[in-house]
Amino acid sequence: MCAVFFYNSKKIIAFFSKSIYNVSNRYLGRLGLKILFIGDVVGDNGRELLLKRLPAIKKEYSCDVCIVNGENSNESGTGMTKADADDIFAAGADVITGGNHSMRRANISLYEENQYLLCPQNLLYAEKGCGVCQVDLGRTALYVVNLMGTAFMENHKNPFFEIDKILADIDGKNIFVDFHAESTAEKYAFAHYCDGRVSAVVGTHTHVQTNDEQILPGGTGYITDAGCVCADNSVLGVVKELAIEKQKYLRPIHFKTAVGSGYVNGVFIEIDNNGKAVKIEKVHIK
Repeated sequence: MCAVFFYNSKKIIAFFSKSIYNVSNRYLGRLGLKILFIGDVVGDNGRELLLKRLPAIKKEYSCDVCIVNGENSNESGTGMTKADADDIFAAGADVITGGNHSMRRANISLYEENQYLLCPQNLLYAEKGCGVCQVDLGRTALYVVNLMGTAFMENHKNPFFEIDKILADIDGKNIFVDFHAESTAEKYAFAHYCDGRVSAVVGTHTHVQTNDEQILPGGTGYITDAGCVCADNSVLGVVKELAIEKQKYLRPIHFKTAVGSGYVNGVFIEIDNNGKAVKIEKVHIK
């Protein structure tokens, strides 16, 4: 009888220990953050896709914060106006990030007027910088940083030195970086440079979602490119015949953005209450 009771007691203890562990995990999860990031939105078609799909995607992932790169969201496929940004916010974005085309349809005042509308902090002609914001969630906060690479791109302030300055001024553990860059090597080097100091480094700019999502040794979530939001039958969101003509004849072409059915690319990242990534997952919605 005693032996049976002792055996059952161990089972009961094991059961309660497991239950406490599961409850603790769920509790810690609530202390952490769920971040949904959507890659470069391309043109009118991209904005329309975002308006239709983003609310359901946010609900599916139960995200705390939604960040969208909008630097190609203008009807032309490059740059962003206030009206374009308004559409993206209306779709459900909490923060909009940018890139090398951020100033194509607007000047710095657009970004200075809205703290949640970012352009790369290391732009040479943005003296004050509009590349960092804090999203206050009550129980915690998320810092969103927007920087741009320099390899095969315009010559701007060095992003490695710039991130050091930014992190020195941030008093918080939850830090998400949109690193808008062309070179895969530069993106990887930058991510490893930031490993353990930020929660995530997500690459943008090249519009093709990569298959290398991972959590680096120091706890930083990383993917080389989150992809984009554009029409299926296109070249990175551009009318394919125009893209072919440009590549074939090597002459300037006035691009137009493609229309029709498309997809939404992005990445979902969970971070714990220490600001470390514990999950990273590609998002691809047709």
